[in-house]
Amino acid sequence: MIRRLLARLFWLCSRWRLRTEPAPTRPTVLVGAPHTSNWDFVLMLAIAWRLGIHIRWLGKASLFAGWRGPVMRALGGIAVDRADAARVVAEIVARVNAGEVFSLVVTPDGTRGGNAYWKSGFYRIARETGMPVTLGYVDRTTMTSGLGPTIEFTGDVAADMNRIRAFYADKAGLRPERRTEPRLSSEGAKPSV
Repeated sequence: MIRRLLARLFWLCSRWRLRTEPAPTRPTVLVGAPHTSNWDFVLMLAIAWRLGIHIRWLGKASLFAGWRGPVMRALGGIAVDRADAARVVAEIVARVNAGEVFSLVVTPDGTRGGNAYWKSGFYRIARETGMPVTLGYVDRTTMTSGLGPTIEFTGDVAADMNRIRAFYADKAGLRPERRTEPRLSSEGAKPSV
């Protein structure tokens, strides 16, 4: 209740506007993109708290060092050792299969830009758990943030990613120059135009 109240206050005072499709009715992999600023974290919490979505999120292990660890875990954080990303996917799948109920926020474009491809863990988690994928966004051009459609992955990576690319095509992120095109390395090189 306190989180919802804080979120309402945030959206009331913020220059950002919440524009969202209805919250998913079951646990989902919630993609947060484009991830171009640390402010994306605040917006993600404000969206989840306002919509009453119980979330867990993946963050680099250094965010959990020292006094920040308990705070980050209380906010739903799960530390990721980037040297062993496959272990993270297995851990999340095991948690879901064991009956833990949460929506998982993932920023597959990595840490605020600079990557050639999105990380594929979100795709593998969705496929292995049967969770749908909800497309969350930040768009500086319209000063809006929220949730887009919730989709089921088919296993046809190119077709699934085409749907994702179509949704994010007009979303700029807070720092558009740091945006990474939604593309997995398994799709191969970007086609020439």
